[in-house]
Amino acid sequence: MHGKKKWYASLGQLLIPLVAMALLILFNLLRDPGFFSIGLATNSSGNRVLTGNIISIIDSASELAIISMGMTLVTAACGGQDISVGAVGAISGAVFVKVLQAMGSISVGSVLLGLLLCCLATILFKLFNGTLVAVFHIQPMIATLILYSCGRSIAYWINGDATPQLNSPIISTIGMTLPGIPVPTPIFAVILVGLLLVLVFRLTTTQLYTQTVGINQGAARLNGIHPTAVKLLSFALLGVCVSVAAVTGVCRLGQLNHKTLLADIEMDAILAVAIGGNSLGGGRFRLSGSILGAYIIQMLTTTLYAMNVAPVNVKAYKAVVIIIIVIAGSPVVKSKLTALWAKFRTGKSDSIRRKEAD
Repeated sequence: MHGKKKWYASLGQLLIPLVAMALLILFNLLRDPGFFSIGLATNSSGNRVLTGNIISIIDSASELAIISMGMTLVTAACGGQDISVGAVGAISGAVFVKVLQAMGSISVGSVLLGLLLCCLATILFKLFNGTLVAVFHIQPMIATLILYSCGRSIAYWINGDATPQLNSPIISTIGMTLPGIPVPTPIFAVILVGLLLVLVFRLTTTQLYTQTVGINQGAARLNGIHPTAVKLLSFALLGVCVSVAAVTGVCRLGQLNHKTLLADIEMDAILAVAIGGNSLGGGRFRLSGSILGAYIIQMLTTTLYAMNVAPVNVKAYKAVVIIIIVIAGSPVVKSKLTALWAKFRTGKSDSIRRKEAD
């Protein structure tokens, strides 16, 4: 019985994003039955790759899905959001490219070293944010506004105003496809990050502690949990996610542009967390909900472009749809629907009992 209740609770949290995804799929099928068709084509590297809107959606949402997972942890632990992920991602990408340039050649070893160093740099910047939040008790959005404002300037100082080109089969493999595998490589990056976080949750008490601190810091402290350490850990894990997303973005384009890398991704990441049924006030969370939210946002964007909506108007249409989804998943609406469903179930049970009595 307990397992059944837990399953119902999980389904309830994912109900809004699942319904939103189903409606988008239905709308696209009615508008264009071939919208989700999948084919095979040869890319610029000579590899056979899967093509089609559904592949494009899953591939294009990779960086957003990765950052959304980290944003979920910070939101759950701190009851607030980090709005500097895009700017710090630009720093991470700049460090990655700088390391490759310093090595003189692009090899598997230099790429791994670049990933490691940019990951460490990103974690340090995120720990700066985390210190402001966890130690000095500054509201997360205000604390992260500092790097949101100056992060891309720091990336400029690292690499200058140049747009370094990374012409290498290794970079193309990371950003496009593995030879002989028609699935875009960034999709595997999402799977890898997701599996690593799940492994961390299974082998440690990170998930439980994060949720406990997000629900009630005082109670967590009384139970021997250190809220400051948990919050710093959530920012560090977000740093890992940001660095992986930044490297994926750099390799996808084959160049670094600190002005456009992960631009505006922070707002979409926060929306993905909200659409995924996670409370923006902290507490319980589901990474699967945030990942689903990221794909919903990307599917909505792709749908609007397929309908020939001008790029300048896409954000306005997205805002309207997202407002509807967020309101539908708000605690007020959820409580009303729960009360309505309970009333319906009670009325149905009374009707059955009357029939049995007759």
